[in-house]
Amino acid sequence: MDNYTRFIVKETIKAKAALEILSALAIPNIALFIVNDDDKLVGSLSDGDIRRGLLKGLEIEQELSLFINRNSRCFKIGESNFEKYNDYKKLGLRFVPMIDKDRTIIDVVDLQLCKGLLPIDVVLMAGGKGERLRPITDNLPKPLVKIGDKEIIKRNIERLANFGVKNFNIALRHLSDKIIHSIEGEKYHHLLINYVKEEKALGTIGAVRLINSFYNNNIIVMNSDLLTNIDFSELYHTFVQEGADMAVATIPYYVNVPYAIMEIDQNNRIKTLNEKPRYTYYANAGIYLFRKEMQGFIPENQEFDATDFIETLISNGKKVISFPILSYWLDIGRLEEYYKAQEDIKHIQF
Repeated sequence: MDNYTRFIVKETIKAKAALEILSALAIPNIALFIVNDDDKLVGSLSDGDIRRGLLKGLEIEQELSLFINRNSRCFKIGESNFEKYNDYKKLGLRFVPMIDKDRTIIDVVDLQLCKGLLPIDVVLMAGGKGERLRPITDNLPKPLVKIGDKEIIKRNIERLANFGVKNFNIALRHLSDKIIHSIEGEKYHHLLINYVKEEKALGTIGAVRLINSFYNNNIIVMNSDLLTNIDFSELYHTFVQEGADMAVATIPYYVNVPYAIMEIDQNNRIKTLNEKPRYTYYANAGIYLFRKEMQGFIPENQEFDATDFIETLISNGKKVISFPILSYWLDIGRLEEYYKAQEDIKHIQF
């Protein structure tokens, strides 16, 4: 959250001063987060805490430390906060501090705006030339093509950030400096963004092997030119519940046959008759979630596609599952999709 320090006060101020800060913020379900002289979290304070203190005989001019709730809830960096997030939402909390190992507040999470706290790192693949989008991409890298008023790669960064993702790796090759300059111009201070440059084309997932370290045990690799409102929390939940090594987001693809289809046995007898059937297939959506250990199956400095990765994991007995996307998804690969996206963005909730 930008400007989260406005919610932080010292425990040595007067209760009256804290009440004035709460009143000035004028936000429903607001709480202040109280730190000691070493800036370590010691508790929280709501207007209810002040009322309870006054009812117990405390005075409004007394030190704030007498009023605070010292059992306040928080998120801890480096831990899996996924379940905590769901629990705190059910309790009706809105603002929760994120602390480091020394109990220093590094962020305040607004549960009303944040869609989750996923313990994942992200790799956005942004090295393609976008040749099928010419002339739009003659001098513009494909990830910087605007859909509506915002570049497609920034839409994906910001959507993932809304699910609590903090650590991003962006794989670059074509016109990489333009992409870096544009992203840096957004001043995503609350995000850690690492840029990885391919010296040669490494396919649709080979650049992941160039990344030396990840902060979390789970990784999402995603094409940067996708326009989607996929629920990343549902993807992660399914991945964990299934005990999968990899989840591949898929798009249902329907084929309607306009004729009656007959199944015929080896003796030329008709076994079944299916009138104008509809068949469902699942297409690769360009979004992959996998355990960090799977990175070792990607060869070094070699062109390697996501489909190669999937086949390698399957052949090595790993559990690879499908996650069908039932919400909006569009690959901005051709001019037809680009023009469609410009209309869709006016009506679809992202």
